[in-house]
Amino acid sequence: MEVSVFLPRLPAMGYVTSLFARKMVAAAGGGIAASELLSGVGLEPDDAWDPKVMIPAAAYYDMLERIAAQTDVTDLPIRVGASMCCDDYGALGLAWKAALDLHGSMSRVERYARLWTGVVSYELRPDPRGMLFILHRPGARRLGMRLSNEATLASAVSISRQVSPVPFAPCEVLIQHAAPRSVAAHEEWFGCPVRFNAEFDALLLSPKMLTQPNVLGDAGISRYLITHLDAELSGFADPGSLVERAKDAIAQALNEGTPKMAEIARGLGLSARSFHRRLSEHGMSFQALTEETRRELSEGLLRDECYSLAEIAFLTGFSEQSSFTRAFKRWVGQTPASYRKERRGL
Repeated sequence: MEVSVFLPRLPAMGYVTSLFARKMVAAAGGGIAASELLSGVGLEPDDAWDPKVMIPAAAYYDMLERIAAQTDVTDLPIRVGASMCCDDYGALGLAWKAALDLHGSMSRVERYARLWTGVVSYELRPDPRGMLFILHRPGARRLGMRLSNEATLASAVSISRQVSPVPFAPCEVLIQHAAPRSVAAHEEWFGCPVRFNAEFDALLLSPKMLTQPNVLGDAGISRYLITHLDAELSGFADPGSLVERAKDAIAQALNEGTPKMAEIARGLGLSARSFHRRLSEHGMSFQALTEETRRELSEGLLRDECYSLAEIAFLTGFSEQSSFTRAFKRWVGQTPASYRKERRGL
């Protein structure tokens, strides 16, 4: 079978820690297909929880939307955020605890969040009532992103309570999207007014709360951790260029079957060992990258009516259309035919 095709450029995307995905699935309870959801984002359900293993943000949002289709997620992000603890964030969590006060803790997240996530940045902005701790996450405000933002704000409150010597609550919580059908869980957890349809996603904090000494604040440990984080930040390389070049190479090789890591590495001018190491440094594996490329490529080709399902299966490296159908259903929760029909109606 010979098909001439222009392969679509795969979009750049950020990554998030797999810890969030595992916590969301665990908190959702028994009414969901947990193993299938985790497999759909490239995680082995029985593997150890490793926060250094990263998954594509878009796949994470897809997973949250699939959970929402299976169970009520109104308070899910609040429950997940409430479960987060400082130690979940590694060295950054230790630096949060060791800062002398909450303002110092949040300043560290503002500076070093890039070590933890490629899709979110934070800003401390003065406000007449105190200080805004603002969450910036670019992109379409789809359901998965909205749930993730709520969980992130809830987790910021959780780890603030773990270092505060007095009961902690923001003055106000601002959330950019519209309110869910019930906000009772949000108001109970945050302990303050929660304003939806706001200008941005943020916590408003009082000067008094920001200057409360942290219960484990330690200047010596703090200096040591800052030195460590600065070293990490200075050596932090954005994996985007390598990842995007690798995905392009994988996409071009798929019509000959599942590509081999050594061949892709050679095409990038790297040894297989160096390629594996550079992916591993950012919590990625060649297998997960290949799955992600297959998924993105198949979604792009399905939106183009020029290609039959058999052709798309071939172009994405499957020897049989049935194998492609099973894999696609695992990725997005519906068959390729249903996906194409749904997109046709948009």
